[in-house]
Amino acid sequence: MDTWELIEHSLSNTINSPVSIFSKRSMPGGCINEAYSIKIDNGQQFFVKTNSSQFFPQFETEALALNEIVNTKTLHAPRPICHGANNAISFLILEYIQAGQPREASWSDLGKGLAAMHASISTSFGWHCDNVIGATPQPNPQTKEWIDFFRIHRLGHQFRLCSEKGLTIKNSDTLLSNLPSFFIGHSPQPSLLHGDLWSGNTGFDNTGSPFIFDPCCYYGDREADLAFTEFFGGFHREFYISYQDAWPLNEGYIIRKHLYNNKGFFEQ
Repeated sequence: MDTWELIEHSLSNTINSPVSIFSKRSMPGGCINEAYSIKIDNGQQFFVKTNSSQFFPQFETEALALNEIVNTKTLHAPRPICHGANNAISFLILEYIQAGQPREASWSDLGKGLAAMHASISTSFGWHCDNVIGATPQPNPQTKEWIDFFRIHRLGHQFRLCSEKGLTIKNSDTLLSNLPSFFIGHSPQPSLLHGDLWSGNTGFDNTGSPFIFDPCCYYGDREADLAFTEFFGGFHREFYISYQDAWPLNEGYIIRKHLYNNKGFFEQ
């Protein structure tokens, strides 16, 4: 069974009706996956990602993350339809969202929606499974204290990966031991995070409503999501005004955002 026969078969089982792909076209899908828009014979349209069979666990966790966001009923994210694999390929089929242009209130809506999503709170930091950010493994063991989680499973994990590639990060031990000094007066709650929230993972549909995609969710300090929005030039200022109005940030964010983006605290 080739790729598209497998996809037709999986869709048929999911919607409980025989499916034939009427048309497909290539779509931008990032630097990791192949992506397509497909239409089936009943007129429905879907977004499909494909990769090698070894990538199937990443598609599984992406589907879980999208459902986690969808279930908050806050920001729109593409609903997972089904996913599968054979010996050669793996795939993930998602709700198709027709892209459009932002309207006057679109960036404000994104800020309010993200604040509402961050208000989805867990009892611990981390998640119920590990996932990836891009193609990099991201460990998410459930942890009671944010500083412990961030020290071991974010910064420490990245430093270990660097070391395995022969890179030495100066001052890394000093930074890890001094982490509590960045959190004086700030006790973050375990908020649901997108995990990779930059402009390339946000969009606006054909009504101008915002949506987010390609998440690598976990529960963490909401400031980590906000910091990442600033990493590649930042979002529209109305986004930040709206977020602050909905849920004001602690004044120490102006320092911690550089910590979360790993800027200026150590050198190779």
